[in-house]
Amino acid sequence: MSGPSYSLQDLADKVKGELVGDPNIVISSIATIQNASSGCISFLANPKYNKFLADSSASAVIVSPELAKDLKTAGIIVEDPYAAYAIISSLFAKYQNPYADHATSYFVHETAEVDDSAIIGPNVYIGPECKIGKNSIVHANSSLVMNVEIGKNTIIHFNSILGSDGFGYAPKKDGFIKIEQLGKVIVGDNVEIGAGCTIDRGAIENTEIHNGVKLDNQVHIAHNVILGENSAIAASCAIAGSTTIGKNLQMGGLSGILGHLKIADNVLIGAHTLITKSINEAGNYVGIMPAQNQKDWAKSSVFIKQRKLK
Repeated sequence: MSGPSYSLQDLADKVKGELVGDPNIVISSIATIQNASSGCISFLANPKYNKFLADSSASAVIVSPELAKDLKTAGIIVEDPYAAYAIISSLFAKYQNPYADHATSYFVHETAEVDDSAIIGPNVYIGPECKIGKNSIVHANSSLVMNVEIGKNTIIHFNSILGSDGFGYAPKKDGFIKIEQLGKVIVGDNVEIGAGCTIDRGAIENTEIHNGVKLDNQVHIAHNVILGENSAIAASCAIAGSTTIGKNLQMGGLSGILGHLKIADNVLIGAHTLITKSINEAGNYVGIMPAQNQKDWAKSSVFIKQRKLK
């Protein structure tokens, strides 16, 4: 099955870029600049790949104005080549609806509301009081347990669970009493939730995932977390309950944030970092100790303890 193709002029118009060369060149695929061939369009966004520009076999390359003079092929000049590539990539997706023309079996509770334009994959469970907005997609084997509201143009990837019980118990001498989770999960517009993620519904108030948030695979968001708009969280991160996070968080993989904290807007958290206190100012926060031989680590830990005592 052959994919779609476009003229270079079509693509330049799509990204509002300046066209260089023949506008009628036919583009049938996207490729990296070092591996492109005739019929491909490529892009140059990372300076370490500049060396491939002169010898690239791409039919056209998307470049910034600074590199326009170095083009040896046709091209499209834009301020942000990576963003332009992202826009063009959507044109070459062969399966906008992977479930089209195939009967799918899923469960929708009688109290749930699913917009007619939403796409629901097989084996999806949509429980009580759930709502799914326009043009949103819930992929196969995912569950919206209860009290989950999803906005417009949001994607839930395979095997994710939204609205599961938060981890709430009242301790007793002889064990624990379960606290019923009575709140919601509210997911905004243009959110993307990766495969195998878990987002718990709130205990009394709501867990909130604001507009434009992007979650990688296997991210856990606990009950009553508020995650600010346009935040991006890499794989295998966890945020504990009742933490409030501002806009534009960027969180590296395998990181964590403890519960009941407040995180300011525009905070970057490095990979494998644990945040244990509230952060009141924007900035880049990292707490990584590189791996060492066990004996060297023992020596380093003694030094760290001594520094703390001073």
